[in-house]
Amino acid sequence: MKYELYKKLAPAALGKVKADIVFRNCKIVDVFTGEVVESAIGVKDGIILGVSRTVQGKKEIDLKGAYVAPGFIDAHLHLESTMVAPAELVATAAACGTTTFIVDPHEAANVSGADGINYILDQTEKSTANVFVMMPSCVPATDIDDNGCMIAATDMYPFIGNPRILGLGEVMDDDAVINGDPRMFAKFALFDHLVIDGHAPFLPNRMLSAYKLAGVDTDHEASSFEYALEEVRRGIHVHIREGSAAHNLDDIVSGIVRTGIDTEHFSFCTDDKHIEDIIREGHIVYNVRRSVELGLDPFKAIKMATINTANCYGLKQMGAIAPGYQADLVIFNNMKDFKIIDVYHKGKLIDKKAPIKVGRCPAHLKRTVNLDKVSADDFKLPIRNKQTHIIGMEPKQIVTQDIKKAITKTDNYVPKDGYLKIAAVERHQNSGKIGVAIAKGYGIKGGAVASSVSHDSHNIIVIGDNDEDIATAVNEIIRVQGGYTVVEKGKVYETLPLPIMGLMTDVSFAEVDKKLKKMKKKAYDMGVSKDFDPFITLSFMALTVIPELRITPRGLYMAKVEEKGFIK
Repeated sequence: MKYELYKKLAPAALGKVKADIVFRNCKIVDVFTGEVVESAIGVKDGIILGVSRTVQGKKEIDLKGAYVAPGFIDAHLHLESTMVAPAELVATAAACGTTTFIVDPHEAANVSGADGINYILDQTEKSTANVFVMMPSCVPATDIDDNGCMIAATDMYPFIGNPRILGLGEVMDDDAVINGDPRMFAKFALFDHLVIDGHAPFLPNRMLSAYKLAGVDTDHEASSFEYALEEVRRGIHVHIREGSAAHNLDDIVSGIVRTGIDTEHFSFCTDDKHIEDIIREGHIVYNVRRSVELGLDPFKAIKMATINTANCYGLKQMGAIAPGYQADLVIFNNMKDFKIIDVYHKGKLIDKKAPIKVGRCPAHLKRTVNLDKVSADDFKLPIRNKQTHIIGMEPKQIVTQDIKKAITKTDNYVPKDGYLKIAAVERHQNSGKIGVAIAKGYGIKGGAVASSVSHDSHNIIVIGDNDEDIATAVNEIIRVQGGYTVVEKGKVYETLPLPIMGLMTDVSFAEVDKKLKKMKKKAYDMGVSKDFDPFITLSFMALTVIPELRITPRGLYMAKVEEKGFIK
């Protein structure tokens, strides 16, 4: 603590003057000792002075025996993936108890480069929560991606020294790391004194060791307890992900409970979670609640949502209720249900009904779909080989399977028997690149679904059972300059525009939620499997750093660790 601040706070801590606020009759969750302490909390200037029954305050709040924990921390998320403006998401999740967000704006960066990163920084600067940023490391994600911008190590210099930037964002190009690409290590060198986030799904043991050796500190891609255990054994801090499409918590936490291993190097994150899911089930509090349901000790669950993450990222004033820590507090009913009563940020009550101020978006960030209209002929898929590789979409996961099937040779494949066409359309440079393949598992009949949210290059991705509806869906995305759309029998059923970089909306979450519910219901009525989120799951089908098969504007791509490349 700086000397000037200490001199200001010390008299109140010593009892010589009153604190600004005192929370009385609290059951305080102590993340250091793993016990509940019945006491009071003194706060001045948003900082906790101490925990004591004798502390006196100018204002006193009686919590009537409610539990108090440190504000929850989301260890890794992409604000853009929630679809609403950053301020909207932060305010909504903060009301659910998450008071600190560690965001990676690589979605915005892949579309608009430094302008996209600055948009996220600017929009969250005055949020009613702590919003920190990890510098996007892989823009584009790999050398074979067609995105909107490129960020090299030299482009990162203007951001170095920004106190809100905690380190280097998820390093998705594991090949570049393991093979010692000097361009990647130039980025590592800029952040070697800070945290370097990883993105390492399914790496074999030796490759995982090399990945850690390079300097990677964390990973959020473990989808099984066994893999998470291999990472932690190598000193990698694992962020257990529970989002809208990727549900990894049950398997990993069940493994922790079964084996009884130490949880110090585990945290929680959402990665990509839609706003309607946050409203329905909560944010990081859902991870805590679900972990306890699976048998995890409540103190361990709360530590994974607070102090573990704070320690990982060097946030010395966050994650605990103790002298010198920021007064970010979650008030809840008990250590089982975790029903949120109130949330405080820097000692101030977060008003759940307060109007949310969304800053203006620069005009050029609303014109990012640079593409001419397409026709049904653009989605022809000739079948020439004896066996065809098909993207097998996995329920409740973002990984896929490589299905090999003999399909009758033809000049243009016509979807049938649950097999669909999936395509990625380059939308940044109007290059004319369109990749088309076959997918199974999604299930739509009599139409198509399209999105400009397509990780991480964010080209237009579309899936359907006929070329005409596929083209109609893509043209609708072009018309609204980004968004989600559902097309049925030649007509646009409904569209959710996402005009901010083709990733986010500029209307309220209530309006988004209402429209999205309507669109999801329609998609399910058209046959989409309820094991999938119709839009989020689709958005991951172009992500070339997740096994096994992906569709890109250049064609079908094999993303297995031991086998990478385009399939002809």
